[in-house]
Amino acid sequence: MHEIEYRHLLYFNTSSTPPILVGEINGAGWHVKLAEDVPSAQNILYKYTPRVAIAQFDDANGRLPVPIENFFRNVDQIEWVALIPKKAINNHHIKQIISESFYDFHTLPPETEKLLATLGHAEGMALMKRDNPAARQLQLELQPSEDEMVGASPQMLDLFKNIRKVASVDAPVLITGESGTGKELAALALHERSARHHKPFVAVNCGSLPSGLIQSELFGHEKGAFTGASQRKIGRIEAASGGTIFLDEIGDLPLELQVNLLRFLQEKTIERLGSTEKIHVDVRVLAATHIDLEAAVKEGRFREDLYYRLHVLKIKTPALRDREGDIEVLAKYFFDKFFNEKRRNVKGFSPSALQLMNHYAWPGNVRELISRVRRAMVMCERRLIAPEDLDLDRRNGERHITTLESARNTAEMEAIRNALHKNNSNLTLASRMLGVSRATLYRLMEKYDLMPKS
Repeated sequence: MHEIEYRHLLYFNTSSTPPILVGEINGAGWHVKLAEDVPSAQNILYKYTPRVAIAQFDDANGRLPVPIENFFRNVDQIEWVALIPKKAINNHHIKQIISESFYDFHTLPPETEKLLATLGHAEGMALMKRDNPAARQLQLELQPSEDEMVGASPQMLDLFKNIRKVASVDAPVLITGESGTGKELAALALHERSARHHKPFVAVNCGSLPSGLIQSELFGHEKGAFTGASQRKIGRIEAASGGTIFLDEIGDLPLELQVNLLRFLQEKTIERLGSTEKIHVDVRVLAATHIDLEAAVKEGRFREDLYYRLHVLKIKTPALRDREGDIEVLAKYFFDKFFNEKRRNVKGFSPSALQLMNHYAWPGNVRELISRVRRAMVMCERRLIAPEDLDLDRRNGERHITTLESARNTAEMEAIRNALHKNNSNLTLASRMLGVSRATLYRLMEKYDLMPKS
């Protein structure tokens, strides 16, 4: 008997109903891998590289979440097949996404044999595309090395595209962006996509090194070079030989050491402290900063010649507040990543917590988001994380609310919160103050997760 060759298939269920026909598909030679959000779908693409994927849709009247729309539009190394309710055929946005990004669609419930035939045809089309050299380049869209760089916003997709472009050359790269935006992750992604990926990646934070030891840390020293130098030390640049050296916060490097770094960039040689021997080092230099280096050059705090040596290519990591639709995706991703740290009863985020996070400006960017989510997972005493668990100050760091609906929801939630506070959580008195019935107030309290803790 001919043995069935099993193939991996991504089943991305964007709907609120359970996925259908999974057993039948599994029994027909496919290994179905289920995903319910963008991060889990990305992880399946990383790990199993399926050729075909199913997306199951809800009977929704509005748009899909922005991260999901962007995901469908930009993941083009597989063929998508949609499963949609009959009413969704009249949804303009779903029709547009399917026509732009999908191989075919079936209405729910689909006929098993017809669906399996479509999957087979889609796999054949995917194989034809993969045999095209131009298409093979597109398969770099998502890779394991970007596992921590989660996001489907246009800003992040541009970043991923620029990383792929820049990684293939060996010139220095200057990575700019605010603190906490993932500059080191971008540097690591560049290294892992380069021809040097099998060699060391060495990261140095120039701002955290003691001023008297920076030269020794970067270039190394010989035994007896200074008091306490009891043996030879290999510097960070030499340790990265053949690979990549990442100089974080390069703007904090003292002027006198900027000269030594410039000489290394020009000559590709170093001298250990206490030695005059020139040592050739083949290493790619990536540098990062959160300050304006052009302004530092004008103020005399950074050498102009070094700036242009480092600024051959440039990549900018976007601020979290500018990443449309990514905040909720990231919050849920880090909730899953630090799952073992949470209290047993905590299941996720309340709508009001997600709303607050979406309106907050995140001055600390992704680093701050991780900290807030981990704190909330420990401090939350109910099933869903509430705004107070995140410890975000509503008076500071708020950003512009872009829709009337979100503005109304925010105002409504705050009015209810204030009325409950002024009336010591007496629902009758609070409903009178707000001019609504007690039943309406109770429904709104459930909507905004303002019910008293049990």
